[in-house]
Amino acid sequence: MADLAYVICALDDIPSQRARGFDLAIVEDGQEKNFPIVVVRWGKQVFGYVNSCPHHGARLDWEREQFLDPTGLRLLCGKHGALFELGSGRCSAGPCKNENLKPVQLEVIDGDICITGVTLAEEDESDEDDVEA
Repeated sequence: MADLAYVICALDDIPSQRARGFDLAIVEDGQEKNFPIVVVRWGKQVFGYVNSCPHHGARLDWEREQFLDPTGLRLLCGKHGALFELGSGRCSAGPCKNENLKPVQLEVIDGDICITGVTLAEEDESDEDDVEA
């Protein structure tokens, strides 16, 4: 079975040299689990990582949607100051030096950033049909 590709957002929704977080849910072993990710856009390239610092598992954006260091060249864990390379997710400075963010498989398809390699939990649209007037 070919991997499904789920659209996260349009490529143009994230300006170049910026990062944006998404709170997704995946299905793993029949259970729905939270799956927060960060997507970095650099020109036409995109990089994705689970939004969890390897140091203590804290979200990188201690302040909402603040993922990059002041230079805009590395991801920053806002809790303990760890710095991560954009293209590899390797920690170059901080308490988890030489550890890595967990990568997320992303592809740009027809101008959309899509995630592959996971099964997303999809919202049940039948709830709208169950509402009685």
